[in-house]
Amino acid sequence: MTSLHPGLIIILGAILAGILPGRLRQVTMVLAPALAIFAVFNLEVNTVWTIPFINNLELTFLKVDRLAWVFSLIFSIMALLGSIYSLHNENKGEATASLLYAGSSLGVVFAGDWLTLIFFWELMAVSSVFLIWYKGTAQSRKAGFRYILMHLFGGNLLLAGIFLKVSAGQPEIVSLTGTGDAAFWLILAGVAINAAIPPLHSWLVDAYPEGTVTGSVFLSSFTTKVAVYCLIRIFPGTTMLLWLGTIMALYGVVYAILENDVRRLLAYHIVSQVGFMVAGVGMGSELSLNGSTAHAYSHILYKSLLFMGAGAVIFATGKRKLSELGGLYKKMPWVTLFFAIAAFSISGLPLFNGFISKSMIISAAGYEHLPAAELLLYLASIGTFLSIALKLLYFMFFGEDKGLEPAKLPTNMYIAMAGGAFLCVLYGVAPNLLYNVLPYPVKYAPYALYHIIDTVQLLTAALIVFWIFLPKMATKMMISLDTDWFYRKPFKVLIHSLVAIVCWIREYLAVQLMRALKSTLPYFANPVKWAAQTVEGPKHEYNEDRYRFPVGLTVMMSIVVFLVTFSYILLA
Repeated sequence: MTSLHPGLIIILGAILAGILPGRLRQVTMVLAPALAIFAVFNLEVNTVWTIPFINNLELTFLKVDRLAWVFSLIFSIMALLGSIYSLHNENKGEATASLLYAGSSLGVVFAGDWLTLIFFWELMAVSSVFLIWYKGTAQSRKAGFRYILMHLFGGNLLLAGIFLKVSAGQPEIVSLTGTGDAAFWLILAGVAINAAIPPLHSWLVDAYPEGTVTGSVFLSSFTTKVAVYCLIRIFPGTTMLLWLGTIMALYGVVYAILENDVRRLLAYHIVSQVGFMVAGVGMGSELSLNGSTAHAYSHILYKSLLFMGAGAVIFATGKRKLSELGGLYKKMPWVTLFFAIAAFSISGLPLFNGFISKSMIISAAGYEHLPAAELLLYLASIGTFLSIALKLLYFMFFGEDKGLEPAKLPTNMYIAMAGGAFLCVLYGVAPNLLYNVLPYPVKYAPYALYHIIDTVQLLTAALIVFWIFLPKMATKMMISLDTDWFYRKPFKVLIHSLVAIVCWIREYLAVQLMRALKSTLPYFANPVKWAAQTVEGPKHEYNEDRYRFPVGLTVMMSIVVFLVTFSYILLA
């Protein structure tokens, strides 16, 4: 059978989802990503497709290696789960944006040249912003505007670096580790923004909580993981990324512990978990790069499931603050179960998929003799368990009953959550299903006894601390200022100042123009006034009988124009 590009299949499905009505749209939303999964399994490693482009360039719009294959598989699976979760949504535009977002992410993964990468990169940014705007609130419109500005800024940095590489005769995507030239820094900066590396990470925690219930599931799965894919491919072993990633892992956890908004808390944990992946890229060993790839794979499954569970609660109750939630386990038992599985997965408990991937990165730090990074990543892992598996899970489902009466959830939401929960457990108990498709051969045993003992000891200690300080862990209504304050406030002043300056210039020019107009109007009323003012003697005034052309001259000019026009028509 002829191979097909999985991303183009989903993009075609996005177009059809925006056209077809009712059931046909729902069938398309499921069929397109299902066919993409089939197409991924039908792709062979080392497959390369190119098309000719200008200036003797070739665009490599499909290049398959083991790294691209594993990312394409999880992106296609996520597109299917997200589409099933969204089937009840009647907004055709959102269905199109979701699938276009997923398809363009696959386009980046399979890109073999810089120009193809930037095309799908920008398409990803433009399509994803509608998943925020479709919520239709004032907050979502503002957050979406800030989101697209940040991504266009990052895209322009990436494009500038790509122009340097292509103009230097290097159109193919290659590793830039160790080059240190202008293209290296521009491309790294562009990718780092999408990876939400602090301090330019606030677009994520600003925008994702304001997305639609279904759109935020897609948002949590693609942009940052596409960035991780690019870091693995382009910047493996860049030492700076090790420490940036370690800082990310701790930074996101600290803010998550303080957070009251459910989806904003989960968004901070995207920052934290992507930090593990970035740190693995910075280490640069085969084990750490495998760990970053595996953790990106696992993260997409458990993080999308967390957003599905949170979205289900918001859909059913209309509440999104932990201080407004509690006691839902009796009224939403299946959602509680699925959310607990995702919470245990992100916390790295044994028998869940987060354990088999996160432990690879932490172990790689130990093997590379990086004790400081290993310790800090362990602390971030404990913080994750404390803030999600304990704080979020407890206060949302098992805390004080607030008397909420949840609305009935659509069946498709349960199906999608069940599918995500099943995969989280499946890969946790059978890690070789993932290990066998990673970029490098895997010689790692996650269920070694010492791994299990270390994990259980650390998480048990976190549980005891949480139980002792439970009253102090209760959520409160508060605002957590983030690094965006340091550039949003000055930019606000700058923009208001620029607007004021432009308005002043406009008003000044308008006044001067009116003065000039008033001074020249008399000359339109008296065309020879300027001459009259230069003549000595009595003042001359315009007299039409004195200065007008003779009638004969006017008639002659009319005849000449007529003859010339008539001759032109005949000769033409």
